[in-house]
Amino acid sequence: MKITWSPLAVDQVRDIASYIALDKPAVAVQWAEKIFNSIDILYEFPESGRVVPEINRKEIRELVQGNYRVIYKTKPKEILILVVKSYHQQLKENEINVNGAKSI
Repeated sequence: MKITWSPLAVDQVRDIASYIALDKPAVAVQWAEKIFNSIDILYEFPESGRVVPEINRKEIRELVQGNYRVIYKTKPKEILILVVKSYHQQLKENEINVNGAKSI
């Protein structure tokens, strides 16, 4: 099983961590660690997240970490991290596009 990140998800993690770091750099590091640790669970349990209600497709799932959602797509041998955003922000259909995804 490999985990691949979309460019959008990478940018979102970077932007959120940078914003948090403006006031609390240590909290930004902790936040990023929590996000990455929650994603690491997917190596063993790829379907541990719930189906995203707005999409309602079995392969599009999300993990909730605090006030943030990690939205991902399951494939037989791969997890695609699509979006990382505030739980209060609405998901847009174009945000689940996987073009340009990068393996990590």
